[in-house]
Amino acid sequence: MRLAVFVPAWDEARVIGPMLGAALARLEHPDYRIYVGLYPNDPATVEAAAAVAERDPRVRLVIGSRDGPTTKADNLNTLWRALMRDAAAGWSAAAVVLHDAEDVVHPAELRVFDALLRRHDVVQLPVLPLVRRGAALVSGHYADEFAEAHGKALVVRTALGAGMPLAGTGCAIAVPVLARVAGARGDDPFDAASLVEDYELGLRLADLGARGLFARVRDGVATVAVRSLFPGTLGASVRQKARWMTGIALAGWDRTGWAARPLALGDHWFRLRDRRGPLAVLVLAAAYLAMMLWGVSLVLHHLRGSDPPAVAAATSWLIAANALLLGWRLLVRMAFTARVYGPLEALWAAPRFLVGNYVALAAAPRALARYWRLLGGGAPVWDKTRHDFPDLGPSRAFDRTRVTAAATS
Repeated sequence: MRLAVFVPAWDEARVIGPMLGAALARLEHPDYRIYVGLYPNDPATVEAAAAVAERDPRVRLVIGSRDGPTTKADNLNTLWRALMRDAAAGWSAAAVVLHDAEDVVHPAELRVFDALLRRHDVVQLPVLPLVRRGAALVSGHYADEFAEAHGKALVVRTALGAGMPLAGTGCAIAVPVLARVAGARGDDPFDAASLVEDYELGLRLADLGARGLFARVRDGVATVAVRSLFPGTLGASVRQKARWMTGIALAGWDRTGWAARPLALGDHWFRLRDRRGPLAVLVLAAAYLAMMLWGVSLVLHHLRGSDPPAVAAATSWLIAANALLLGWRLLVRMAFTARVYGPLEALWAAPRFLVGNYVALAAAPRALARYWRLLGGGAPVWDKTRHDFPDLGPSRAFDRTRVTAAATS
């Protein structure tokens, strides 16, 4: 099966060269081509990608007609049109594989897609973030969240027949199915007005009846998955989470609606669950404020030498029940982290749980402001974060190690 790998890139001069070089060296498949989406006003990224393309004809550079940044979806549409031109000239692919410019690919990835796409239209592999050495709290909270989401939530979601949202990386889609979406959208399969085109595309494909599969496969050494370095600073993490919250939890109500089938209760439930972010932030804010005021109250009573008011029995039981549920929630999170990254990283999951809550609280106002601008007719822009590529070293698996970013110019 011939495969086309799409890699959209804007301001990725730091990582695009190492990423392409590593992918070409690692991928174990006889017939693929990597399409790199570039912009005419980003010469540094073009130069870095061209240096790899000169050495390997499997890299196809596609420079769009418009200056960047547009949106990631717009970049992907440019790659789709290039693939259609190549198909008319005689080089056609059976499926499109999506990757980001900072991804570390697994050697067996394309072989897995090749086998599974013969029975399915869409295949999503797990995404397992790498933990940055020196930034374990911020970068590590992504590891905990994805370990649980791609080890539990997405497994249950697909088992119930609910639409499978794509992660935008590590996924493969059959060309005929993408062509159906493109035919209904002016020949472009990706919605250029979306901030989370991957998430929306997965739901759109499910509504069309595409056969989707979330695949957890091991090669004997590690899980066949996509690995990459996620943001290691609070500012970058807040910007990224704000984009996700805007696109999924806020704009998602307007753009994707509900399941196409009224009785698809599992799909309705998971779409509602996807959109709980703003409500969860309100609950978090109220909880942290209550704890802070409770602490201040205890200190003031102590200073005044008075006893704090007695807590009603019902309230005590409610607090105890919530504490028990929170403890269970943390244990589940730690178990999934341990399954992927080992017991030492699992111990970090508890403090990283608090970091994730802080990031969500800080991201909410930014997401609301961005959504307000979109409602006012503002154009969506690719609000990407600065990426790094890991120092691969001699290991081909990163399941239980912390990594550093490679030195890039």
